Amino acid sequence: MRYIATAMLLAGAVTVYADSFLLGKWQVQSSAKTSTTGNILSTSAANTDGWISATVPSTLMGVLTANGIEPEALTAEDYARIDKQQFENSWWYRTTFELPALRQGEHVLLAFDGICYRANVWLNGQLIMGCNKMQGTFRQFEFDVTKVIQTKNVLAVEVFRAQPGEPNIGFVDWNPRPADESMGIFREVRVKTCGSVALSHSAVRSKVNTETLDEAWLTIATELRNLTDKPVEGVVQGTADGHPFRCPIRLDAGEARRVTLPSVIHVNHPRLWWCHHLGKPELCDLHLEFVENDHVADAEDVRFGIREVHSYLTDEGYRGFVLNGKKVLLRGAGWTDDIYLRDTPETNRLQLEYIRDMNLNTVRLEGFCGTSQNLYDLCDELGLFILVGWSCHWEWEEYLGSPTEEHYGGIISKENIALVAQSFEDQVMWLRHHPSIIAWFVGSDRIPKPELEQSYRRFLSQQDDRDYVISAKNLESSISGFSGTKMEGPYEYVGPSYWYLPEAPGGAFGFNTETGIGAQLPVKESLEKMLGKQLFPIDSRWNILCTVSASDMNSLKKLNEVIHHRFGDAKDIDEYLARADMLNYESTKAMFESFRVRWPHTTGIIQWMLNSARPSIYWQLYDYYHQPNASYYGVKKSNKPVQLIYDYYNKAVYAVNETCEPANIKASMKLIKGGNTTEDAKQVEVAPGTVFKVFDINLSTAPAAFLFLQSDDEAVNEYFIPSAFDTYDWAKTNWVHTPITQYASYAMLDDMCAKSCELSVSKSDGVYKLTVSNPTDKVAFMVRLTAKDQHGELICPAYWSDNYLTLAPGEKRSVTCRLPASQENVTFNVLIY
Repeated sequence: MRYIATAMLLAGAVTVYADSFLLGKWQVQSSAKTSTTGNILSTSAANTDGWISATVPSTLMGVLTANGIEPEALTAEDYARIDKQQFENSWWYRTTFELPALRQGEHVLLAFDGICYRANVWLNGQLIMGCNKMQGTFRQFEFDVTKVIQTKNVLAVEVFRAQPGEPNIGFVDWNPRPADESMGIFREVRVKTCGSVALSHSAVRSKVNTETLDEAWLTIATELRNLTDKPVEGVVQGTADGHPFRCPIRLDAGEARRVTLPSVIHVNHPRLWWCHHLGKPELCDLHLEFVENDHVADAEDVRFGIREVHSYLTDEGYRGFVLNGKKVLLRGAGWTDDIYLRDTPETNRLQLEYIRDMNLNTVRLEGFCGTSQNLYDLCDELGLFILVGWSCHWEWEEYLGSPTEEHYGGIISKENIALVAQSFEDQVMWLRHHPSIIAWFVGSDRIPKPELEQSYRRFLSQQDDRDYVISAKNLESSISGFSGTKMEGPYEYVGPSYWYLPEAPGGAFGFNTETGIGAQLPVKESLEKMLGKQLFPIDSRWNILCTVSASDMNSLKKLNEVIHHRFGDAKDIDEYLARADMLNYESTKAMFESFRVRWPHTTGIIQWMLNSARPSIYWQLYDYYHQPNASYYGVKKSNKPVQLIYDYYNKAVYAVNETCEPANIKASMKLIKGGNTTEDAKQVEVAPGTVFKVFDINLSTAPAAFLFLQSDDEAVNEYFIPSAFDTYDWAKTNWVHTPITQYASYAMLDDMCAKSCELSVSKSDGVYKLTVSNPTDKVAFMVRLTAKDQHGELICPAYWSDNYLTLAPGEKRSVTCRLPASQENVTFNVLIY
């Protein structure tokens, strides 16, 4: 068990009431292999010899892969070997736990934060809830088990998988469906001891003086449940960031009530929660307790942030967001959980720290992701925005498994509307205290039916102060109007100039909620883990690592086509990967840069996607093994808070400042075209939240060129600019991409670039400094640096200040690398295009 304890004064003595998390020492077994019923399995008389060791949270495939019973499904052959039929049967989860003997007036609550998909719950030989009522992946359940609790307890939970048409966890076309349909106890199970009244879902809503930022107003909300058969009178009291509050409450027998305290707390000089690029994400403490006759019945401690957030529509109809009075350009990527929901607090932290390292500010969750609150806690701590809501998995018949409607998707029956409405309430109440969450997406590719949207609207008007967004696509609701978002792709390769072109539907205007360039190949070291040492020529083995879309993006056909037309066919895997890296780096970098340069015509850009649920070669900034690919460093560079950016369409350089302070920078540019070099420099001041034109770039008669932009002593932003740009067939644009009819040629790169460079390494205060030198008269292009351990394995994590460098002739540049403190025997290598 894991304990979260709160010390309380009870009748003059200190009593510790606690939530006990039932995490370890579970066992699972298929009902096909045991005939024992729940009334016996939930007692010490049960024989569990041969049962499989498990932990909770988990899915059954997570348990079976951890025990080596089923394969990881890295290849099509592995996936075919999984026995899916076994999940047609119910499975049992079983554990034991101990509690101190109850004192008079104490109650015990058993809570399930997430079961997929339905369950029978047995405790100490008694059925607590049957699967006819306990169903719905995103429902949460809490039971008063005081009458059956003992000092030594046995809990048995029989779980059943979701059936076609039931709204479940979904991965859409991102990867193959989990063989078990995520069947299991995928979120935490808690046991809570309290007095006559239980508290839950406490939160703080805040308003900020956005003119001065020197005062705020806090409102406390909580949920109370009278566990007795008599009325209870008491007081809700506590402190919010040290400020006391107190409110008398009366509850009828058995009453559960959501309460917003009438008094508002005024705070002078508040410590505000900011997104990390604007300031410090300050977090405060809420302590709340219910007191009856001077006895503390229950208490809750919650972290919260003082901040005011809302959305708005621009004059052009684009949805934007405001934090503490500051308009913010959302720059982020789409998160996915592990295919078998095996993410841990450690892997969550690593991935979210990657997001900060890339200078992004937003995580989009297409779904209420995570197996606990940890993902959201970390976003609070790290100052990252979260967009959270429902997945499009329910909006398409081939994924949901039942008929859908053109405008409303698959949540159309009376039963499913009621289930999803209640599920939404459960999720919002569970998460509403997190300052990092800035909006609820109640639709993705479609909009909710009007009666479902009305249900969302009524609930949110009473229990939360964030806006909801009806769809990630540009759609209109008869109730709330236009979404103010767009989902026009692309999802396959487009060149870097695409994002700036006025004809580009996915280009730099509005809020593009999901877009990307398709295949984003992992580094060679990771590919060898996925496919073995024999990687070339590219063959059908790679296809299982693409998406599972039936219509497109299910092979490397598009990437191969681009490489062929841009460069010519690769002669080996190293040349192939170098060219794929260059395409990945420059187009993903340009995607983010274009949305920054065109601010405030733009309001948000979400890369599709951030990560992968399983080993993959599509839609990712780092791979399944958490190794960054080339685009990671393009994204990091493109999102530097103060940066110089080249606009491919206007052929000009702009200074962008997304901080809250003026930026006074020395801006310099160096253009190398043919045998000529043009340089310029000037001192510029860029106001907060603005874009400022610094240089025009004369390319009218230029052959292919290299452009180097520098805004301080070390930060260099580099571009390869071909002699002609891609030509697009706009009339044939579809949801995947716009066809390129004439490709810009990069064939001259082989003759323009140096074949080697030099590397020196030093170490100070635990940080490595690597100096890369280009002693030649040519450009050193796309220089990749690696750090490997004594076994020749890439070290993870390795935080590089920059990577995939391009150096001018004669240039020497230093970068830093932070490795785990325990890492020894490091070998650094340099690879050049």
